[in-house]
Amino acid sequence: MQKLAPYSAHSEHSLGRQYTEESPSYRSEFQRDRDRIIHSAAFRRLEYKTQVFVNHEGDLFRTRLTHSIEVAQIARSIARELDFNEDLTEAISLAHDLGHTPFGHSGQDALNLCMKDYGGFEHNLQSLRVVDLLEQKYADFPGINLTYESREGILKHCSKKNAMDLGEVGQRFLKGRQPGLEAQLANLADSIAYNNHDVDDGLRCSLISVDQLRETRLFAMQCDKVSKLYPQLEGRRMINETVRRMINHLVVDLIENSRARLLDSGVRNIEEVRGYAEPLLMHSDDVARDSLELKQFLRRNLYEHYRVLRMSKKAARVIRKMFQAFMDDYRILPTQYHALSSAMAGDSESALARVIADYIAGMTDRFAITEYRRLFEPGELT
Repeated sequence: MQKLAPYSAHSEHSLGRQYTEESPSYRSEFQRDRDRIIHSAAFRRLEYKTQVFVNHEGDLFRTRLTHSIEVAQIARSIARELDFNEDLTEAISLAHDLGHTPFGHSGQDALNLCMKDYGGFEHNLQSLRVVDLLEQKYADFPGINLTYESREGILKHCSKKNAMDLGEVGQRFLKGRQPGLEAQLANLADSIAYNNHDVDDGLRCSLISVDQLRETRLFAMQCDKVSKLYPQLEGRRMINETVRRMINHLVVDLIENSRARLLDSGVRNIEEVRGYAEPLLMHSDDVARDSLELKQFLRRNLYEHYRVLRMSKKAARVIRKMFQAFMDDYRILPTQYHALSSAMAGDSESALARVIADYIAGMTDRFAITEYRRLFEPGELT
């Protein structure tokens, strides 16, 4: 059995679930959470949701599913070294993107714009909505009834207005409190994974180059080490070795800096972690600065590359046109949404918009493209 630090999350001391259940016989509460996430339909759909590139653009690019698995791997390795709860860390890591729209952040931005008069749309809140309500797998409750600790970790950020409607799990945003260490870790592992793997994908599709990346200290430092150690290495193997070393550099720094901060803080349990003035897990100042520099580089040179922006514009148009078509006449939604949409339409326009947002957010990239064609191209079967 894993040895846990006193300030980590302990399954036997969980704050519980929204709906009371008998404890599992041969698993911890957090193992049950992880297993339910893996068996959810929303998790399977991540295979065909974009990370940066639209799903059909290439088989080797990251998807939301592969990204989530990579986040979980990084986070579990760190959790083991720091004596955090690995099962909870893994559950949060695997679930953090369950509410993501098709077409990545461009899809989220488009859906948020569509929903601006109806409460907005944010994928962290949608991930919580998925596990609390939208998954329909169990007879006794809606959603998958995760523990408080998993739900706390899924909800990385939230406005005070939305937090007021979320009950206990939203209170930390109103009171200025922190999430548990496993939640903090999953958030940082997410950043480590997507920054470095976006470097890999960007180089693979030639939207950015090694020479450009050498402008960033984090890449240049590791690339120079690889070139010195392996002067004959080139191409994909050189890139892979450099990215691997970048990830390791960030992981080691996060472990060492966070371990020192935990010791200096004197926290003794998870409640003291939650009540601490700031997050306890973080990179050293120099590495945080280098990581931010890389993130800014990727925004300028990859996410705002004209080819990525062209696809983003197309994706946003697909989201906007589908949303408006369904708002104009909810009867063209699939049959299983009719009763709910009819009830919501009679209740309020905002409630109807939320049903439509749930439907669109649950789509994969390729399903969204197919559904768009069904709605707007006369030659497509409906």
